[in-house]
Amino acid sequence: MGDFFSTPHNWAMLGFLTFLALVGKKGWAFITGWLDGRTAEIKSKLDEASRLRAEAETLLASYTKKQKDAEREAEQILAQARTEAARMAEDAARALEIAVARRTELAKDRIARAEQKALKEVRDVAIDMAVRGAQRLIIAEMDDRQADKMVDDAIRDLDRKLH
Repeated sequence: MGDFFSTPHNWAMLGFLTFLALVGKKGWAFITGWLDGRTAEIKSKLDEASRLRAEAETLLASYTKKQKDAEREAEQILAQARTEAARMAEDAARALEIAVARRTELAKDRIARAEQKALKEVRDVAIDMAVRGAQRLIIAEMDDRQADKMVDDAIRDLDRKLH
């Protein structure tokens, strides 16, 4: 018997048998009931976790779909914005061409008016010089009798030139 008590396995078996004797049938029912309750609690938590996981996967799928829809809508908005920007650039280019053409026309009109004004001034100067030259010539070449005759002719023609 000396060998029996010297091994730790034997002591463990004796302790277990003592434990079973002390616990008895009521203790055993209590332990198994407690273990069954714990098992049921763990099972309900696992079921809840499974339900929450399924719900989370559904939400994830929903949000993934919404994200893809939002990305698709963003791409459409970008495409529309690019199209609108291109159209606006074309409109701006046409408006610039029209403005340049209008300003070119205005500049040509101003140049033409300036040319006409310059020609008129040159004619006026030429006429003035011709009149002065003619006046000098008339003064140098004409006597009083010829001057009186010219004045009389001008007075007679005045009525016909005015009407």
